[in-house]
Amino acid sequence: MSPRAMVNCFPERGVHLIGFGGCYPNAYAARMLASLCTHPNVGAVLLVSLGCESFDRADLEKTIRQSGRPVETLVIQQVGGTRKTIEEGRAWIELTLSAMAAAPTVAMDVNELVIGTVCGGSDSSSGITANPAIGRAFDLLTAQKATTIFEETGELIGCEHIMAQRAVTDALADELIAVVAKAARYYAVLEHGSFALGNAEGGLTTQEEKSMGAYSKSGSSKIFRHS
Repeated sequence: MSPRAMVNCFPERGVHLIGFGGCYPNAYAARMLASLCTHPNVGAVLLVSLGCESFDRADLEKTIRQSGRPVETLVIQQVGGTRKTIEEGRAWIELTLSAMAAAPTVAMDVNELVIGTVCGGSDSSSGITANPAIGRAFDLLTAQKATTIFEETGELIGCEHIMAQRAVTDALADELIAVVAKAARYYAVLEHGSFALGNAEGGLTTQEEKSMGAYSKSGSSKIFRHS
């Protein structure tokens, strides 16, 4: 895959690969890529296209360019094949990284931060070590007006009423409970849950044990609806 071959040449230099498969128009993919490519943590974007897909790469490039970021589009079928595209992509990335190194930086306050958690592959010790430490960090950040996002909906099944007690309004509490109920229905339909083989191999014994450990990552602060 040509994009991966480009990214692998820049370990530990902040070069990442994101994308969506499929040759058909995809409104969700367009919306997500536009958001990701103009995220404050993204300094420049190289778009790599096969050339025959229906995705509107020109519109995405326009959106990125309007945000003030360096952007380039390489179309494999136009450049002249995979190897040539990889060569041109590597050269563009190297040149752009050098230019970005000279970009000025600005101070940032804690209250400007938006920080989220993701699943980390829990084992028998996660719920009493790393996860509570993350929850403590969340509380410290929240106290300084940062925004923290807890993303473990499927692993809150059974813990939703505990979390709902932290909601600042009854309506938000009800919504939290409803969201977890929706996740439970999703798992029931798919006949799939969040407890994986790796969790068991790591020493977790039950779904409840995993859920309580995951919940501890959320800390103990009050929960607000983010505007």
